[in-house]
Amino acid sequence: MDRASLVTLCKAAGFHHVRLTKLTTTPGISTYLEWLHRGHHSTMDYLENNLDVRKEPSLRLNSAGTVLVLGVDHHSARPPRPSPLSGRVASYAWGRDYHNLMGKRLKRLRRNLRENGIDSWGGVDTAPILERSWAQAAGMGFRGKNGMQIFPARGSHFLLAVLFIEGDWSPDRTLGDHCGSCERCVVACPTRAIGSNGNIDARKCISYWSIEHKGAVPTAIMNRMGDWFFGCDDCQTSCPHNAKASPSVEDDFLPKNAWIELDKLLSQNDEEMMDRFIGTPLRRPKAHGLRRNALIVLGNSAEESALPIIEPYLDSSDNTLKQTAMWALSNLEATLGSLDHQ
Repeated sequence: MDRASLVTLCKAAGFHHVRLTKLTTTPGISTYLEWLHRGHHSTMDYLENNLDVRKEPSLRLNSAGTVLVLGVDHHSARPPRPSPLSGRVASYAWGRDYHNLMGKRLKRLRRNLRENGIDSWGGVDTAPILERSWAQAAGMGFRGKNGMQIFPARGSHFLLAVLFIEGDWSPDRTLGDHCGSCERCVVACPTRAIGSNGNIDARKCISYWSIEHKGAVPTAIMNRMGDWFFGCDDCQTSCPHNAKASPSVEDDFLPKNAWIELDKLLSQNDEEMMDRFIGTPLRRPKAHGLRRNALIVLGNSAEESALPIIEPYLDSSDNTLKQTAMWALSNLEATLGSLDHQ
C-alpha cells in the first residue's frame, strides 16, 4: 500500500486529519516524567501506569515502524445561554462521547489495515500513549502554550487518536511555534493553571476539579469556576487561532449539551441524571460530582432564584455536598448583598 492509499483508508474510516511520523522513543517522554514527578497530575494516578509502554510503544508491537496520528474535528458555535441558572460545558463534551465514536472508527481502520496485511496497535486516550507528543512530531498542529495541539489559523477543536503500524512511510513535517509572544491563554486561565512550555498543573485546573476529582473542591477554585459546570474552554476561546474555526461536519458533536439548566438537573434523582447523559462524557463525574458542580455554579450565579435550589443541600447527609452548599449559599448571599449596596 502506498502513502496516498493509506491516507485514503484513514479518511474513509472517518478521520478528518491524518499525519505520519517515524516510530522512535516517544518524543517529550522526559518532560512527561518530570511533570509526573512534580505532582502536576494531582490524583490522576492512572497517568503513571505503563510508563515503559508510554516511553517505548514498540513494546506492544515490535514490528511497528510508523506512527499514524489521526484527528476528528468537533467545533461548533456555542448557542445562547438558555437561562441565568445554566452551567457551561466544555465544547468537546457537547455531544457524543468521543471515546466511543473514535474508538469505533479506530476498530474499523485496524480491521481494514489487517486486510491489507498491516498489523497495528493504538487507541484514543485511554491507552498508555502520549498522543500530543506524537501529534507534535507528526505535524498534527503545533503545541500551544495552553498545552493544546493547534492548527495555525484553524484552531484546536479536534480530537486525537494514535496508531502504531507496520511499515515505513515518509513522515510529515513538524510545525514550528505559532504562538510567538502571545500569552492570551495564560492570562485567560481563571486559576493560573498554565505554566511554561504548555505545562498544565492539574492541581489548579478547573477541568480537573470539575471532572476528575471526586470530593470537595477547594474554596479558591470554586471562587474562580464562574459558570463552568463541566470542564473549561477559556484557554481555547481566548486563542487567536480559534477565532475563525470552521464548524465540524460531525452531527454527533452538535451542541446538545453546551449548557445545562441546573434547576432542572437538581430536580432529578441520580438514575434520571445518569440516564439523561448516556453516551456522553458528562457521566464521568457521576451524579454526585454533577450535583457538586451545579451547586458551585449556582453559588457563583448572582441569581436570587438560586437560593431555594441550594438550601435543601445544607441538610445533605453527604459531607461534600453539604460543604459545597454552605459555601454556595454564603458566596451567593455575599454577592447579592454587595449588589444591593450598589
